[in-house]
Amino acid sequence: MPTQQRVESAPDLTTDVVIDAAKAAGVCIRPLLRRVTDRATGQVTTVPIPCGSTRETVCPSCADRARRLRMHQCREGWHLTDDPPSPTTDDQADDELHLGLDLDDAHASDDDEDASRRARSTRRRQDAPELPRVPMDSRTTGRAFTDAKTGRTYRPSMFLTLTLGSYGKVIPGTGTPVDPARYDYRRAALDALLFPRLVDRFWQNLRRCAGYRVQYFAAVEPQKRLAPHLHAAIRGTIPRSVVRQVVKATYHQVWWPPIDRVVYDGDRLPVWDADASCYRDPHTAAPLTSWDRALDDLGADPDAKPLHVLRFGAQVDLKGLLGGTEDSDRAVRYLCKYLTKSVTETYARDHVDPEDRAVRAYEAHIDRLHMELRWLPCSPRCANWLRHGVQPMEAGPGLIPGACPSKAHDREHLGLGGRRVLVSRQWSGKTLTEHRADRATVVREVLQAAGIEPPDARRLAAEVLASDGRPRFEWADVPVLERDYTAAISASMRQRRAWREQYEAAKAAGPRAGPPTAPVDRHSATESAA
Repeated sequence: MPTQQRVESAPDLTTDVVIDAAKAAGVCIRPLLRRVTDRATGQVTTVPIPCGSTRETVCPSCADRARRLRMHQCREGWHLTDDPPSPTTDDQADDELHLGLDLDDAHASDDDEDASRRARSTRRRQDAPELPRVPMDSRTTGRAFTDAKTGRTYRPSMFLTLTLGSYGKVIPGTGTPVDPARYDYRRAALDALLFPRLVDRFWQNLRRCAGYRVQYFAAVEPQKRLAPHLHAAIRGTIPRSVVRQVVKATYHQVWWPPIDRVVYDGDRLPVWDADASCYRDPHTAAPLTSWDRALDDLGADPDAKPLHVLRFGAQVDLKGLLGGTEDSDRAVRYLCKYLTKSVTETYARDHVDPEDRAVRAYEAHIDRLHMELRWLPCSPRCANWLRHGVQPMEAGPGLIPGACPSKAHDREHLGLGGRRVLVSRQWSGKTLTEHRADRATVVREVLQAAGIEPPDARRLAAEVLASDGRPRFEWADVPVLERDYTAAISASMRQRRAWREQYEAAKAAGPRAGPPTAPVDRHSATESAA
């Protein structure tokens, strides 16, 4: 909950100086300003609400706070010895890979979401090894091992890295193709767009073969060659041979209409017919093939092949780790290392000459991949299907090929349009919101133990009523012409500094008896020092 504070002007400070200082202090540099009126006293204060961005280029302070929260979430669930409960709120959708697939269904189809009504999709590929099915246990924790000599019990977990295959030779250390003309950008782009589906399939298969409800905290990151790969903390230990067998046997094939021929391009694009609710050829007025009809035609063709088949590469990196060790902490930091950067920023080099040949080659590599991604369909609802004479699923007016709103087509995401953090339902038994509240609770308890009463901005803002029974505090947007971000950020820095000093003093003092000495001014309360 943002905190109420009085914002005074700071005429001697420039915006650039304040922003640089805010970055160093960990204060949001682009807050949303809200005006709060105390109807009982008439006092008006301005409340800067942190922007909450997860991108370092937008707001380094909020992005770093989000990264640290994810690190906390990862640590808390990795080496549990007891099964945690499933989150009970809708907020769990914030923490999971959401593709409309049931990640816990050990008997899910081996192909895409249309498998249930098209028999072709249920057939397992003949070139994929079979997976064993073992009895399933409802536990989420791994096995415990006891040292016969010392009697000590160990419950190891794993750190796993999976990559995609090669699309052509690259220059070592740079990720730039040796010969861009022979590099398979089409396959690289489709792999990036559909990578989450392959990851879904892997977790389903791993649970089948592990025999328990494997829980994971995973991060999707690009390699230097820009192909996505997966780092995952896995609770419990599974034989390496089993994991490698699952990786080798996992695939995902996509039964979509073919995209080898462009039917409409440039200024000649299909037009929307509002009366018939369909897209038509701009010259003949013939309706485009509907999505369902296109799939039916595909299913009726005995020689049809899937549009794309995804597989992992041969490289599998797997380590066993124990909780509370430096190796485990290092793995957590590595998992969350790049969460504040976009795909194209991950390996960008600062302070380099843009005329440098290697820099130009890498930028050209990004541009070529982005060009493929811009025009390829990302889902059945993508506007790019119009280029190939197919009306997308649930089509409506305003679809323009090359302008699909999915982030996957953007240059900064390069196919990874979904969540970069994937967390299973029973990782820690808490939602991300609950983890955030836990961190704030730690600060409050330290302050209370030292005899300092922490602020309760939520009660002041949301629950306190005036004598007429209406909320005492009224919130409103600050008019554009009255927004003074320099003053607001400066006030946030002063309050953060004061609360940090108070928090550090409380930690050093430890618990003390007696009532609090100097009560906190609730109208100048800041967010927790954590």
